Amino acid sequence: MAKSIYIDGHAGTTGLRIREWLAGRPDLHILTLPESERKSPEARKSSIRDADLAILCLPDAAAQQAAEWAAEAETRVLDASTAHRVHKDWTYGLPELCPGQREQIASAAQVSNPGCWPSIFLLLTRPLIDAGLLPSSANLALHGISGYTGGGREMIERWEDPETGLSNLPFAAPYALDRVHKHIPEMLQYSGLQSAPQFVPAVGPFRCGMRVQMPLPQGTLGPGQSAEDLHAVLTERYAKETFITVHPPEEPPPGEERALDPRCCNDTNRMELWCRSHPGGHVLLVGILDNLGKGAAGAAIQNLNLMLGLPEDEGLPH
Repeated sequence: MAKSIYIDGHAGTTGLRIREWLAGRPDLHILTLPESERKSPEARKSSIRDADLAILCLPDAAAQQAAEWAAEAETRVLDASTAHRVHKDWTYGLPELCPGQREQIASAAQVSNPGCWPSIFLLLTRPLIDAGLLPSSANLALHGISGYTGGGREMIERWEDPETGLSNLPFAAPYALDRVHKHIPEMLQYSGLQSAPQFVPAVGPFRCGMRVQMPLPQGTLGPGQSAEDLHAVLTERYAKETFITVHPPEEPPPGEERALDPRCCNDTNRMELWCRSHPGGHVLLVGILDNLGKGAAGAAIQNLNLMLGLPEDEGLPH
């Protein structure tokens, strides 16, 4: 029998991608409100009550309210907002984070979808910290570039407005330089680090795609440790993961301008990781995903499948 799914906020950027990727699945029945009732609290509350699983694609305050409705109705809930990502009563929805994480997701009543930036950061750092190759006391810094859809409807409209000229911007535009980025708490809580990393995000003149670069200067790692050691740990951790590819240390070839295109995973639930050595003794960690794929909607569907006891990769392009 098909499971009933209600997407609260289905008209938003993430909600639309989830609906698109769930379309046509015979194992799921998508509950949809008419446009006139889409924002009605009573209609939304009723749909949450009728669903086997509710997916929240809402601003934080609205997600907190909808989560309360789900708890009252004993409906399992998957929250794509940042409202519950570090909440002690919620399970963090990054299946590949560590051994046993996907089992926790499968049995949880409340799962919080991970952020796009933290998904890359955590899957690069957590295995290295667990293995003792990267000390928990390390002071890390990372730079990232994302497509403008990562900022939601307001940013999309600004970047696609012909009057702003942003669609033709010939460089990446850094942002959030004057505040602590909202994804820092989950980066800190689930990485095993003792102090928060410095994060410098930027927006590029393209819709979707994301690349995170994290340099590890000489001395960050223990004596005698190399990029090959880090690569071996990442390869072993993700050897059986459907959606994660760890590239050999020599890839991509030096000087290849298109080798680390942040759009190379677009329209999939894939994540690609690199661990590159440098003649000066430094190491560079790189990760790429689709900010609306593995960084949002794809991760939500992956969690949905786990929570409903369905094949984890069902309906997911990879």
